[in-house]
Amino acid sequence: MNSPPLSGGPAFRSGFACFAGRPNVGKSTLMNALVGTKVAITSSRPQTTRRAVRGIVHRPDAQLILVDTPGLHKPRTLLGERLDSLVRSTLTEVDVVGFCVPAAEPVGRGDRFLARELGALSKTPVVAIVTKTDQASRDQVASQLTAVDRLGSWADIVPVSAVTGDQLDVLADVLVSHLPEGVPLYPAGELTDEPEQQLVAELIREAALEGVRDELPHSIAVLVEEMSPRRGDSGLIDIHAFMYVERPSQKAIVIGTKGARLKDVGSHARRQIEALLGSRVYLDLRVKIAKDWQRDPKQLRRLGFHD
Repeated sequence: MNSPPLSGGPAFRSGFACFAGRPNVGKSTLMNALVGTKVAITSSRPQTTRRAVRGIVHRPDAQLILVDTPGLHKPRTLLGERLDSLVRSTLTEVDVVGFCVPAAEPVGRGDRFLARELGALSKTPVVAIVTKTDQASRDQVASQLTAVDRLGSWADIVPVSAVTGDQLDVLADVLVSHLPEGVPLYPAGELTDEPEQQLVAELIREAALEGVRDELPHSIAVLVEEMSPRRGDSGLIDIHAFMYVERPSQKAIVIGTKGARLKDVGSHARRQIEALLGSRVYLDLRVKIAKDWQRDPKQLRRLGFHD
């Protein structure tokens, strides 16, 4: 069990760090690697993250609460506007911000835009993080570090690979160094404050994202309607969930020929959920149409995207 050091030793630090960056720069993967377990879903599709998910890193000298946020982008829907608002409010509430830029991709307009936004956070230190270094050569990493350095005045710059673990410990040390002194904010051993039902819904959405065409990711939402142990079988959990799409054509894509794709999504999601819950799971997964839900305030609220 981690506990603050005795008086006379190094001060214990605790606080919040937020990862920011354009979509698909590796924020969720980096958070999972630092926490040491999966608390945020990942996908090759941009804008996978839709909530501010918190993961907790426990150390003898600190408790670092990481907040994974959606990627900042130009909103095209009411959902997009709410996600951008969520990112901006989170940036003002944390103790340190990690600005993520991938090593193998040229610095672009989106990176420069976000760098300017972060530069306006006069009271919050910003650490520039060059992510996915495993996908770049040494020369590429060196060149990217120089390019990122020119984008702004950063408290630190750290190259890192969440996949290989290279420099993860250095990044954790740097983030912790910017936290205030304080007592632990979460009990020892707790890795996230996300409700289990929400984690289950996200695992289902992750499985769906890997099996559908490019036009669908933003149109899929998942709601777990019921989750409870089965009567007479304490080792089995019944989960009833709905996957919402916006149009009949999308429903057909998600279900697939003779239901094959939906069956694959359900099987993959069930394995992930069983690993999360440590129990056998019966997953009843159905698909419904919620017309233009991304633009409808009432449906956004029902699906958990509040103002």
